Amino acid sequence: MPGQELYQPNPPPEASLLPDSVLELQPHVDKEQHLDPPTLAAIKKYRRAALYITAAMIYLKENTLLERDLKPEDIKPRLLGHWGTCPGLILAYAHLNLAIKRHNLNMLFVTGPGHGAPAILSCLWLENSLAKFIPKYSRDRKGLHNLISGFSSRGGFPSHINAETPGSIHEGGELGYALAVSFGAVMDKPDLIVACVIGDGEAETGPTATAWHGYKYLDPAESGAVLPILHVNGFKISERTIFGCMDDKEIISLFSGYGYQVRIVEDLENIDQDLAASIEWAIHEIKRIQKAARTHKPIIKPRWPVIILRTPKGWSGPKELNGKLIEGSFASHQVPLTNVKTDKHEFSMLKEWLESYDIHSLLQKHGEPIDEIQHVIPWDENKRMGMRKETYDAHAPLELPLWSDSEVKKGSQESCMEVVGGYLLKVVASNPKTFRIFSPDELVSNKLFAVLEAPNSGRNFQWDIASRNKGGRVVEILSEHTCQGMLQGYTLTGRTGLFPSYEAFLGIVGTMCAQYAKFVKMARETDWRRDISSINYVETSTWTRQEQQRIPNGRIPDNGFSHQNPSFIGSILALKASIARVYLPPDANCFLSTVAHCLRAKHYVNLMVGSKQPTPVWLSAEEADKHCIAGASVWKFASTDGGVKPDVVLVGIGVEVTFEVIAAAALLRKLVPELRVRVVNVTDLMILSGSGSHPHALDEDAFDALFTKEAPIHFNYHGYPIELRGLLFGRKQSDHITIEGYKEEGTTTTPFDMLLCNNVSRFDVAIAAVRGGATKNPKVQVVAHQLIAGLKHEHQKAAEYARANGIDPPETFVTPVFH
Repeated sequence: MPGQELYQPNPPPEASLLPDSVLELQPHVDKEQHLDPPTLAAIKKYRRAALYITAAMIYLKENTLLERDLKPEDIKPRLLGHWGTCPGLILAYAHLNLAIKRHNLNMLFVTGPGHGAPAILSCLWLENSLAKFIPKYSRDRKGLHNLISGFSSRGGFPSHINAETPGSIHEGGELGYALAVSFGAVMDKPDLIVACVIGDGEAETGPTATAWHGYKYLDPAESGAVLPILHVNGFKISERTIFGCMDDKEIISLFSGYGYQVRIVEDLENIDQDLAASIEWAIHEIKRIQKAARTHKPIIKPRWPVIILRTPKGWSGPKELNGKLIEGSFASHQVPLTNVKTDKHEFSMLKEWLESYDIHSLLQKHGEPIDEIQHVIPWDENKRMGMRKETYDAHAPLELPLWSDSEVKKGSQESCMEVVGGYLLKVVASNPKTFRIFSPDELVSNKLFAVLEAPNSGRNFQWDIASRNKGGRVVEILSEHTCQGMLQGYTLTGRTGLFPSYEAFLGIVGTMCAQYAKFVKMARETDWRRDISSINYVETSTWTRQEQQRIPNGRIPDNGFSHQNPSFIGSILALKASIARVYLPPDANCFLSTVAHCLRAKHYVNLMVGSKQPTPVWLSAEEADKHCIAGASVWKFASTDGGVKPDVVLVGIGVEVTFEVIAAAALLRKLVPELRVRVVNVTDLMILSGSGSHPHALDEDAFDALFTKEAPIHFNYHGYPIELRGLLFGRKQSDHITIEGYKEEGTTTTPFDMLLCNNVSRFDVAIAAVRGGATKNPKVQVVAHQLIAGLKHEHQKAAEYARANGIDPPETFVTPVFH
């Protein structure tokens, strides 16, 4: 029957073209006598206890320890959970416990199949980690009942690993990111090992495929190690997995090509001996590689261990139902028996399944695990994977240099990114083990190259002889997903990172960021997780410029329509208000202030948007500090009479569009001096949110004071106008607000023509000002039509000049001067 293939631990290589010698690449281990009989018996009992608890969590609301005959009323009204992956997770967790005890390891467990939460929760209960953080899950009968009955119910644990799960640093809801998170977690933690289980469904994702290269960014002298365990159980929700259809030759060839040593564990009759010996081999290899690097005899391109664990999906559960396979097929992926409450046959199958584990023989009188099971668990609580401080209380605040010491001169022309790059170099020098930059191969292009100038601050790419064993602070890999995953792992284990990227491609990690924000939200709602640094994005190479070089005379940029997309701003705006922060600093000094603030901040997702090209420095360090603290201010130098009693308010949000607002104000001062203009710059986008909807939102009085109650307001915005409309919704001034922003126009053209195409140029701003001012000022009203016609003509002339000459009019980039 289609989809009901039997479980095959080693699929036949009927069409394989690979030579038999490939199999010789698998290291030999002595798996026959690795565990002594008492330990072998103990590990089997540990697994039985965890398997029972896991299955019971999915099904039982009452009679959770089978202390009387099971009845349909004992079954939960809604059956939620994923059984199929759980037996393999429990197997791995149990044996890693033995390795921790044997070698006194510092180890974290990252669960790629996050939907296997019942497996991890059962292990956490057995080791008493749940009770440490959540007393109602005490290691006794009452605590176990609470765990089983409350699972996937309101007030209990969800069916996916999340921040409420002790020991977790990975959400696991959206598959593909566990391995990258693991590599980030061990950076700068030389004594830490992260055991990462990757499901064979998850292994099909693009992010996982790239993350296998993560060890090439680990310096074994300064960082820990990741032990990947690829769990191949053969099936996804309703289909075979790619890896489940690969034979030994293919698996070994693939991972040997990635640079790993591969050990396949699949002997079901001796699975405990096989896995124990293989983990022992892996730990030995990790220590061998690290010792060589730490005694100044590094192995060139070391081959780190990876374990391929093959077990049947849903192992030890129901074998078949109505002639269809369950164990060893996709049918065990979620709830193997779905009608137990109403179907007598399924009910009897469930009863037989649960009783097969003989839970009563595995618990003592008061419900705690028997001594044999506890023998598997590390005696030192600090070594238990659910109690590791790295996962909940490891925050190391940065030692930040004064940003004002990096101040650039007011009135000069400076690149925000170049100036910030110089400041980040100082941050690296002050925090050599707690700060890293994760960049998708764009650091130099984004003009943050100053970070690479000092010793130990360059790139950390272990396969390049130029950067190997140099302790570099920059990880550059052309995978936004891997950068994001590493940044998350680094942040959630106590450090601080920065993710600079081209604006157009930062949206690639939008869903990852949303998953991470959910983790942070839930972490903040626990009473036992402590501080974590904010996760920080720098978005540059924006649509307003596109080019990769400087702009002498506004030449045509190197990139086109493909490099235009400010949508990541909207992704951040959609996050929980308590977490989301979006900043658009208007100049280099403001950007310095913003970066310093974000690197200090905790628990947020910070997005900073700025230009890499030289632009005017409008504010001194002191002025920038005040401006950034306020989030927005009236720029008196560009306003009529300092902004008093305006006919119209012009608002710039973003570097280049603010320049155009100021240029428009200067133009209007010449063309129509009767028009009274107030210029406002907004650097903290969230202040525009409706009153009370965001912690930074202006209350009504403050909003009125900044933007006035009645004057027309025109926003010149860097992002999509719809984002601003959403923020401003409900404000009393909404009927006299106009907004222009990016509208998906303009391809390979000059920088100023990009602004013209999207109606955010000085001419467009001036037209909006005249229209708005004409409703308030009779003197403007009588000349409005003539002025608007003239401004439209100038708009057209500038566009034609760019098309004819390939550059913008010479005066376009001249900084306006006000007298």
